[in-house]
Amino acid sequence: MLAKDQLVGVILAGGQARRMQGADKPLTEIAGKPLLQYVIERAQPQLSNMLLNTNGDVDRYARFQLPIQADIVPDFAGPLAGVVSAMAWARAFQPQASHIITIAADTPFYPSDYVERMLAAVDEQHPLACASYRGRTQPVFGLWPIDLHNELHHALLEEGIHKVDLFSARYGVADVVFDDMPYNPFFNVNRLADVAEGEALLAAHVAYEVPVVV
Repeated sequence: MLAKDQLVGVILAGGQARRMQGADKPLTEIAGKPLLQYVIERAQPQLSNMLLNTNGDVDRYARFQLPIQADIVPDFAGPLAGVVSAMAWARAFQPQASHIITIAADTPFYPSDYVERMLAAVDEQHPLACASYRGRTQPVFGLWPIDLHNELHHALLEEGIHKVDLFSARYGVADVVFDDMPYNPFFNVNRLADVAEGEALLAAHVAYEVPVVV
C-alpha cells in the first residue's frame, strides 16, 4: 500500500455551481459550518498533503490555509480539469507523490476510511480506483496515478473528453464499494434545498462517527 507522503488529497471545488442561486457552494453552511470545513476535517486524519482546486477569487478560501491550484485548462471543463491541474501541481510541489486522490467539495460526509479503502483496491490490473455506493459510481471520488498527467491533458485539450468515466475506462479501474455505510456517504449539496437534508443526516448519523486515522 502507498505511504501517506505518496498521496496528495485534492478537494475539487472548481465548478460553477449553477444550481446554487448565486451561493458559493463550498462556503454554504450545514449546522453553522461550511461544507468545505467538513470536507477538510474528514481529510485531515487520512492525508498528509492536501490541495484545493478552485477557480475565481482565491481570497475567499484563505482561512482554510490550503494550497490552491486553479484549472490549467480553460472554460470550466469539469472534474477532469481539476484532476489534471492537481497532477500538474503535485509534479511541481510534491515530487515524491505518485498519486492524487480526489474528493468533492460539496460532499461533507464521505467515509472516514475513504483513503484506506481506495488504496487497498489498486493493483497492477487496476491502477485507478473509483468509489461507488449501491450501484452508483461516484466519479469525483477517485485515486489517480500522477503519471497519467500527459495523457489526461491530451484527452481534455485534443480529444474533447470531459467525462471521468470516458477517460478512466481506458485503464483498469477498481470499483471500491461503500455499501456497508448506514447512510449515503456521498450525499452532496447541489441546491440550497439540500441543506436541510444534510442537517438531518448529520443529526441522525454523522455526528456519532469516530474519525479513522490511517
